[in-house]
Amino acid sequence: MKIVVLGGGESGCGAAYLAKKKGLEVFLSDKSAIKEHYKQFLTENNIEFEEGNHNEERILNADWIVKSPGIPKKTEIINKIHQKGIRLSSEIEFASEFTDAKIIAITGSNGKTTTTSLIYHILKNDGLNVGLGGNIGHSFAKQVADENHEYYVLEVSSFQLDDIQNFRPYISLLLNLSKDHLDQYNYDYEEYALAKFRITENQENDNFFIYNKDDEMSKNILEKLEIKAKMIPFSMNEKLTEGGFVDENQLVIKLKDEFSMKVDELSLLGNHNVANSLAASIAGKILEINNESIRNSLMTFQAVEHRLEFVAEIEGVKYINDSKATNVNAAYYALESMKNPTVWIVGGVDKGNDYAEIEDLVKRKVKAIVCLGLDNEKIIDFFKNKKELIYSTSSMEEAVKVSKSLSKSGDTVLLSPCCASFDLFKSYEDRGNQFKEQVLKN
Repeated sequence: MKIVVLGGGESGCGAAYLAKKKGLEVFLSDKSAIKEHYKQFLTENNIEFEEGNHNEERILNADWIVKSPGIPKKTEIINKIHQKGIRLSSEIEFASEFTDAKIIAITGSNGKTTTTSLIYHILKNDGLNVGLGGNIGHSFAKQVADENHEYYVLEVSSFQLDDIQNFRPYISLLLNLSKDHLDQYNYDYEEYALAKFRITENQENDNFFIYNKDDEMSKNILEKLEIKAKMIPFSMNEKLTEGGFVDENQLVIKLKDEFSMKVDELSLLGNHNVANSLAASIAGKILEINNESIRNSLMTFQAVEHRLEFVAEIEGVKYINDSKATNVNAAYYALESMKNPTVWIVGGVDKGNDYAEIEDLVKRKVKAIVCLGLDNEKIIDFFKNKKELIYSTSSMEEAVKVSKSLSKSGDTVLLSPCCASFDLFKSYEDRGNQFKEQVLKN
């Protein structure tokens, strides 16, 4: 069988490595330059590859093509693959064909990385043999090739779910839905939502689907879809007879037996993280992890880098790095969790943001807005009659300097940009790292 892998990053190299290890004929093609350490990896493992080009004849002669999630689905080469009827899969689909491990797969518009990491922490803390992959950590395919895990906890994006055929997690979680990546889904919110729901399409009645009962779009979609998996809800707004909910500052899970703990004991900040903790706890209970172990994991989990990450407290001012907040919904959660007057650093590449969604929160929580981007006009125009203190900056150094001058003891400086990072930074990680570096400068 001829396997062609498109994309020479973490997932692509992992998929090519797994194919090679399984004795399949494999060729990797990347239209851009491949990073040096990945080239070295491919060479060391005798995997044939090309960069800066797509050899169409060779690609279209494949039996099975594995596509990296970063390649847009409307590109010319993808159209030609579809026309030829060649099987096109994501790395998670490809790798899942070569393992019998139980897969716990997490998707949603926000909170995926935190919840995936939290579930991994719960399993690991209980002594289970577990791997972490998908959109986070090391390639799932490479782990399947080299490590014999009994469980995999995978963060899964809509782009990866677009390219599945048989992928069937033991437990799937859909945390929430909000408008994101609509440019890849014909600017149709429902089309994007349906892509997320593909996480459960191959599940059977011996599988589990954990979903957010408070999420409006999820409710709408669930009225139209027939889900075969056992559905278990969580809610922040209502008590449930089965599932997870909050009752008088207690996090409560009701499945076969009951688990509860005080919300104040959770290591994570913010209401959205209470919801994430509910979802993660349900997964733990399904896997029959005992209550004490789940409680211990929820109390000891460390926030994921760039997601409401506490950086420092300097002269009474707290600095929080939420660089991963690349859409309005993510920034909403961050602002909602702020307890003190907040200097808000916002801006970057706008993805069609509607700032009306956070207008009320900004009025109540934010004392000053510091815009950070090459083009701050849209943010300034929206908030100019709503907030007196609005500043425009075009570098992280300047943004932090202005924020420090505006804040006093008892305040919080929050980087929660609402936007993509590519105008001034290599990635949201680069943006977050620069923020931390500038905060910690004398």
